[in-house]
Amino acid sequence: MNISLLDHFVLTTEHPKECLRFYTEILGMELRQENGRYAFFFGASKINIHLRPAEFLPAAAHPCTGALDLCFVVDEPIEVIMQELHAKEIIPETGIVERHGARGSMRSIYLRAPDGNLVELCSYTEK
Repeated sequence: MNISLLDHFVLTTEHPKECLRFYTEILGMELRQENGRYAFFFGASKINIHLRPAEFLPAAAHPCTGALDLCFVVDEPIEVIMQELHAKEIIPETGIVERHGARGSMRSIYLRAPDGNLVELCSYTEK
């Protein structure tokens, strides 16, 4: 077996209005609604949104809100992302920090989503 790409994951929210705003207006993802279900699209991936634990089966054994620690790669320099967040009046959990991700050295900013999930935005440093 050779896994090549993450297709999607499920995020459970107790605050749908705030969740939809955060991922679309703050992070710039595309929202699609189909058959009463919401999903955010970005790049070649998506996030399915559940409004209650185990809304669709099969599901994770213990789905809950605020338990995720997510990292999204951005195309812009991380300083530009920080300026954009400030312009949107978002106060990040951290300033710009050095990290090591799946592709090597990167610089990141952490922020908190409405359900308490930790969202990391990273930009890979050029070598």
